[in-house]
Amino acid sequence: MPTVRAGYGAPVGPDQFPDPDAAGLDEGLDAAVPLLAGRRTAVLTGAGISTDSGIPDYRGPGSAPRTPMTFQQFMAGPAMRSHYWARNQYGWRHLERADPNPGHGALARLEAAGAVAGVVTQNIDRLHQAAGSLNVVDLHGRFTRVLCMRCGTRIPRAVLSDLFDELNPGFYDSIGSPEDIEFAPDADAVLPRTAGFRVPDCPVCGGILKPDVVFFGENAPRHRVLRALRMVDTADALLVVGSSLTVNSGRRFVRHAVRAGVPVLIVNHGRTRGDAAARVKVDAPASEFLVRLEQRLARP
Repeated sequence: MPTVRAGYGAPVGPDQFPDPDAAGLDEGLDAAVPLLAGRRTAVLTGAGISTDSGIPDYRGPGSAPRTPMTFQQFMAGPAMRSHYWARNQYGWRHLERADPNPGHGALARLEAAGAVAGVVTQNIDRLHQAAGSLNVVDLHGRFTRVLCMRCGTRIPRAVLSDLFDELNPGFYDSIGSPEDIEFAPDADAVLPRTAGFRVPDCPVCGGILKPDVVFFGENAPRHRVLRALRMVDTADALLVVGSSLTVNSGRRFVRHAVRAGVPVLIVNHGRTRGDAAARVKVDAPASEFLVRLEQRLARP
């Protein structure tokens, strides 16, 4: 398996990236373009594709160690849910304010051009859709909805946010500046205190309200997994971008592609648990790679 170490220049705008590391990135593209050119590609994305939108990932270089709350912890009792929702109420607006970055835009344009069959994303931030991608599987759900665990009612997250504000006036007044808060891709925010945060029950049945996302300890809904597998089955290549493939939820698609004889290209800043299965591995930042890939694939 050829592994290409590309440079790490940070993007400075939607259409311009710094040049010092271009040769290293070009080396990665030289290996990747022959694998993808003329093929309809299914794309699997992880948190690394959204870091240039200001959303930190869990496991990339420089990420602060963090253990997300599990499903079992969330369901264990009111105190844990109060702790979770206090942090989420502060953090979800960080995701709400985020904009798609050049990498998201490149994938949307490649889909429109017929080069990308669709995107399976492990992210909950909806930035692929905001950039214009149409065929997207939100494997782990979306941060914009809340689910009742008893009756199944789904309500917009913005509606719940208003309820939180009504129940907890002034709760965040002493929290400090958002610049001093650590955020995570699941809308979590590390706060100095969470005690006393009041959480409403489901307005329909009084049940427990939970974000409509897959927690650690939960499985992705089967219908989403099957749709994602069909996307891989109908593609000629699988491109993994910005995922460490640490959890089986994403790694299963790499294994599925390999079994089907579909070539796999992995682009990630750092090692992944799927590297051994990749036809090509490129160590590069996601957005810069995707913008350059789009440019190269567009050449006659």
